[in-house]
Amino acid sequence: MAARRGRRTAESNRREAGALVVALLLLVVVFWSVVWPYAAAVLLVGGLGAVAWWLWRTDRMARGRDREWREHEEVRAGHRTLGDVDAMTGTAFEEHVAGLCRRDGCTEVRRVGGAGDQGADVIGRLPDGRSMVVQCKRYAPSGTIASRELRDLLGSRVHFGADVAIFVTTTRFSRPSATFAATHSIATVHRDHLGLWNSGTPLDSILDVSAAGQGDGRHRARWKRTYG
Repeated sequence: MAARRGRRTAESNRREAGALVVALLLLVVVFWSVVWPYAAAVLLVGGLGAVAWWLWRTDRMARGRDREWREHEEVRAGHRTLGDVDAMTGTAFEEHVAGLCRRDGCTEVRRVGGAGDQGADVIGRLPDGRSMVVQCKRYAPSGTIASRELRDLLGSRVHFGADVAIFVTTTRFSRPSATFAATHSIATVHRDHLGLWNSGTPLDSILDVSAAGQGDGRHRARWKRTYG
């Protein structure tokens, strides 16, 4: 008995719901001229909301992919060894240095190396806003940087009106070139400093120690034994 009453109640509820739907549809048909502006407004608002949601979702996905790419590139950069850097072409080395500058918060960074580069390979601004000009030399570790190359960078600093001149190399500076750099306030990033920078030490810290020279006689002797 209770089961039959339950079934009759459910059927009655369904009939009442159906009748209500039919009545609403009839009201819409009868009063369509009054209802349609509101219906159109509801559809318009719903459509705009759907478009806004789609744009938000697309932007979120794009930002997520960009973040993943940047994280991947940072991991790759952190895993590059000096051996990997030695195997780069000159242009790839310039791009690598530019990438390290961007990683450490430099702005307006671009590679300008090539014919007619006026002695500059990378230009931009340090995180503190000072303009910089960078010379990049990917030489064999057994070589040295001569003073004339630092003179070229000094002229480049004047040409670009830069506040800071930075010389980055995969080798060492000769004693005359190191003296020239210190005299003319040129930041020198030799192989040891480049290894630190490449491994994650920020550029501002590298610049702080760039004036510390290249070690004492024992360090130079170890360098010669290692690289010839």
